Amino acid sequence: MDLSSFGIAAVAAITVICYLVGLVVKATPCNNDQYIPIACGAVGGILGLVALYTGLPQFPASDPLTAISVGIVSGLAATGINQVYKQLTKE
Repeated sequence: MDLSSFGIAAVAAITVICYLVGLVVKATPCNNDQYIPIACGAVGGILGLVALYTGLPQFPASDPLTAISVGIVSGLAATGINQVYKQLTKE
């Protein structure tokens, strides 16, 4: 496995993990959709820091603030991907 391409894959992995977090929030008994972007953004920010401090090669951040920002944007991209899917499958 070529680890040099894993850094950019970490951004996609953050998005996928946050998408799953959004599904978990949706499946909770309160089922309040307004919390899904908040949960995805928060988890994304945490995962961005984890990616920075684990030293993933080619991760697009070199400081904690940028890592948090990359994570939050990746997390919020998960909610955007979900909305695009809903619009494309809506009749």
